[in-house]
Amino acid sequence: MKQQPQSIATDKAPAAIGPYSQAIKLGNLLFTSGQIPLNAAGELVEGGIEEQTHQVFRNLEAVLSEAGATFQDVAKATVFMKDMNQFAAVNAIYASYFGDHKPARSTVEVARLPKDVLVEIELIASINVE
Repeated sequence: MKQQPQSIATDKAPAAIGPYSQAIKLGNLLFTSGQIPLNAAGELVEGGIEEQTHQVFRNLEAVLSEAGATFQDVAKATVFMKDMNQFAAVNAIYASYFGDHKPARSTVEVARLPKDVLVEIELIASINVE
């Protein structure tokens, strides 16, 4: 029997600003939408790459938690950056959230991100099926 995708939503992360979900659960997989550095109220956080990256991870943590997952369940991360010269700063923050867990990852520099933010990250995680 084919499983239907289930939308995941939490008010602890910014609401989707378009026709998409914060995440989709399909079987034991969770696909997050790209998170940008908006707080739960939908306001852009103040500061540079460090503050923006921490906010992105807070958002991802909230979405993962709503689906019953943690960063330790992540299999793949995709990081989109405005400026690859800021890679070291993003990488250090990234490592602080994943610890010894090292999911597969792609990092790409892009010309522009939504709301002209500096970083966006999306995840694929394995979750428990109820």
